Amino acid sequence: MSASNWLLPEFISDILPAEARGLEELRRKLLDLYQQSGFELVAPPLVEFTESLFAGQRADLPKKTAKVIDQLSGRTMGIRPDITPQVSRIDAHLLNRSGVTRLCYCGVVFHALPNDLIGDRELVQIGAEIYGYAGIEADLQTISLAYQTLETAGVHGAKLDLNHPGIMRALVATHPTLEAEVDKLNGLVREKAITSLKAFLIELGDIPTDIQEALLILPNLYGDIDTLDEARAVLPKLPEIQAALDELEVVAKRFPSVSVDLADISGYDYHTGISFALYAEGWHNALVRGGRYDKVAKAYGRERPATGFSLNLRRLVQGLASPEPNEAIKTIWSDDKDHLGKIQQLRQEGNIVVQVFPDTEQTNEEYVFTRELVLENNQWLLKSITV
Repeated sequence: MSASNWLLPEFISDILPAEARGLEELRRKLLDLYQQSGFELVAPPLVEFTESLFAGQRADLPKKTAKVIDQLSGRTMGIRPDITPQVSRIDAHLLNRSGVTRLCYCGVVFHALPNDLIGDRELVQIGAEIYGYAGIEADLQTISLAYQTLETAGVHGAKLDLNHPGIMRALVATHPTLEAEVDKLNGLVREKAITSLKAFLIELGDIPTDIQEALLILPNLYGDIDTLDEARAVLPKLPEIQAALDELEVVAKRFPSVSVDLADISGYDYHTGISFALYAEGWHNALVRGGRYDKVAKAYGRERPATGFSLNLRRLVQGLASPEPNEAIKTIWSDDKDHLGKIQQLRQEGNIVVQVFPDTEQTNEEYVFTRELVLENNQWLLKSITV
């Protein structure tokens, strides 16, 4: 067989034992953590019809989605690039509860193209979502759980970056021309391209001076919590802006190591309230992203307040130290009933017991033999292995 027959596609890779064990152990810990806070586990399908996958407001999903033809119906299906919209569909359409619902999930997602030159196209996404409550308390619980997620993984001292698309949305809503050009405006503000932004506003013409000034100031409104005081002083006193700043202040005062960037509006078409990211020293990009997205479920027939977060669990594990090998017990292969009974007892007690086949050597990376089950005086006994 030619080597090209077993090569994997670009940006696709196998998960070998050390990484697979670290991934599974952390997955279990995190889902247990979420369950302890009242989150119920759901497992949406890997593929759906594209009409369902793209029903929300996420403009980036069609580009991220690999598509296949359903051989039964002839309709186009998509391999999910993100589980969050699927969980929103489950809450709105299948569970159909009236009160607060907390859901968590973990599963594989696939991107048609990698996000960057060192990214994967197959990710393991884990996350938690709260539905049915619009109060700031839900945002606080979401962010707190995101912190706990990293702490559980062994990533300490994470830094929280906050933003709120409601500020930009309030400015744009003041003039129909701005609403018509919102995509270009968002791009210029997000890139902090002040010179180009100023030229574009002049080109647009009849925009109120105070709104122009606010849009030009927005790219410079980033830094620590004091940025919020500066924003109150220089931005228009629109109720929506004041409400957004109030929400940001509540969150910023709750958590340590907080930064604010009011020009970071990458989720403008999706987020409706506070959005956030968690960064940590030694990691080149955000580890966790999340925020409020109250309008998404409307596409599934029932608009519900919603906030949550997600992360690429595989990327997180790849950046952590490999776990130490587990201790294991080795023993010979036999059909002796007492021997098999002792092996079963040891395994039920949580031990790894490996029966070594005749005339072979056991090769592995994920455990080290520290004891041996041997037959002495017609009894199966555990003996320490000395190196």
